[in-house]
Amino acid sequence: MTAQNDLLPLAAASAGTWQLGDRTVNRLGFGAMRLTGMPWDPKPRDRDAAIAVLRRAVELGVNHIDTAAFYFNGVRSSNELIATALQPYDRDIVLTTKVGPARSREGEFEPYARPEQLRAQVEENIRQLGVERVDVVNLRWGSSLGKEEGTLADHIGALAELRDDGLLGAIGVSNVSGVQLIEALGVAPIVCVQNRYSLTERADDEVLALTRERGIAFVPFFAMGAAVPGALPGGAHDETGASEVDAVAAAHGATSAQIRLAWTLHRGPNVLAIPGTGDLQHLEQNIAAGAIRLTDDELATLDAIARQG
Repeated sequence: MTAQNDLLPLAAASAGTWQLGDRTVNRLGFGAMRLTGMPWDPKPRDRDAAIAVLRRAVELGVNHIDTAAFYFNGVRSSNELIATALQPYDRDIVLTTKVGPARSREGEFEPYARPEQLRAQVEENIRQLGVERVDVVNLRWGSSLGKEEGTLADHIGALAELRDDGLLGAIGVSNVSGVQLIEALGVAPIVCVQNRYSLTERADDEVLALTRERGIAFVPFFAMGAAVPGALPGGAHDETGASEVDAVAAAHGATSAQIRLAWTLHRGPNVLAIPGTGDLQHLEQNIAAGAIRLTDDELATLDAIARQG
């Protein structure tokens, strides 16, 4: 990064805050999926490095950490790393997890959880994280991580019962359409929607608009990615708009990834970013991106990128 970028405030609070259920979080959070290394990596990431990243994230003001029991690779588990690095948890930290999908010890996805199986999944996250309850539990819908059995409403109803039993604080949904979000809202309050969304993947603009209208947090995953729609992160990349992004990045002394992240945060006050990394330098670059303020002209240039294809 250039000297100009080094002058940006290095604090998660620079991106502002949002209410996630009954908790206030900084809009710039942390996604734990990459802590262990991705499934295609030849070996798990270094354990000490992952713990250092988590502790540094909290030092920089990150208080929204997204994880899942099925985030593991070899002998590394994101939940265990979080518990090791951060216990005893600061009272401001909000932990969110996902249920529905499950993986075998060999890493293969197993049949999707039925509504009555969600309790065991929530309890598994509670044990691994070392907490009495999980602050937010997202139902990760969609067949890409296992074929669902039963309706979304049935699953949300089961999570509502677990909330009433004190196992979780609030309910979110992930990988849903606008129609499915409305279905979920008919069963219980929904505090966040976690969908794949980025500068070049905007199929969920209508879902984002719906969350903004309803005061629900919209939490993009792979927000900095430029991957071809449907491709795994780290796979083929869509170079659409690369020159425009690079030009905006140069004007801010930033990286193209930082501009993609900043653009995401500019999509609305209810947008929460959860970029993940196992690298300290990348973590600090992500945090610094929260302080980038894009001009109206820059936003117009970036907004036009998805319409080129």
